[in-house]
Amino acid sequence: MNSGPRRSGFGTVLSLLWADKFATLAALFLLLLAIACLVGPLLVGDAASGINFAGRNAPPQFEKGFLYVLGGDNLGRSLLARIIVGAQTTMGVAVTAVATSVVIGALLGLVAGYRGGLVSDVIMRVTDMIMSFPSLLTALVVLYVLGPSVANLVIVLAITRIPVYLRTTRAEVMEARSRVFVTAAIAMGASPARVLFRHIVPIVLPTLLTIAAVDFAAVIITESGLSFLGLGIQAPDFTWGSMVATGRNYIASAWWLSFWPGLAITLTALSLNILASWLRIATDPQQRWRLEGGRKND
Repeated sequence: MNSGPRRSGFGTVLSLLWADKFATLAALFLLLLAIACLVGPLLVGDAASGINFAGRNAPPQFEKGFLYVLGGDNLGRSLLARIIVGAQTTMGVAVTAVATSVVIGALLGLVAGYRGGLVSDVIMRVTDMIMSFPSLLTALVVLYVLGPSVANLVIVLAITRIPVYLRTTRAEVMEARSRVFVTAAIAMGASPARVLFRHIVPIVLPTLLTIAAVDFAAVIITESGLSFLGLGIQAPDFTWGSMVATGRNYIASAWWLSFWPGLAITLTALSLNILASWLRIATDPQQRWRLEGGRKND
């Protein structure tokens, strides 16, 4: 019996997303944030860097125009403009660090899980060495020795996150190797590269994407903490974390200097965690009925 027209893949994703209203709100917020990162600095860049002593520590208001709806900082610059411009730097560092750690960790995990033997042992021992040091402490030491910069910050954040993806990929590959279709592909003479990227990677990818969404939030918080301590992005560049650090000196008289960038960090991390939870359910055939049931009830 025909239940209606079949949905496209994109339509199915949208319907599953709509079934979870919190995930929908999180996705909309992140979409708005992405748009702000791409086009926002072109529109408000001057307001984020131009000094205006007349608006120094100006409270949130509409009298000075829309850009001062969140107030002004200690040099009279629009907080809204600086949050938008700072988002580009914060997201750029996080995206680069997470993407680098996913690619390197997944590739090493594929090799370790598929080859096994001495190669796997060497890779895992190096991973254990990296994991034996607290990631934040490692970042503090390396940035203190090498000096704070965008490149060093990305490298440190990426290296400390690689073991998460490596160990996850290795475990998934070792489990997938025993599946019938993988065994059949090997028996038919498929090359290791074809087996890995045609048959195993599609199984591993949903798990990696879910972890990456959660890790993205963790990287943003770590970067913000390092910038707060003065070991992150240096002036004249700035991130949300450095804005919070600047505002702490005025917390008693101008709370909005730290509050708004801190709220941006919180909302971004919360949205990423909500979306990661939705992604975990949506990509799990045994759990997807929760979203499909909610969709049918709408």
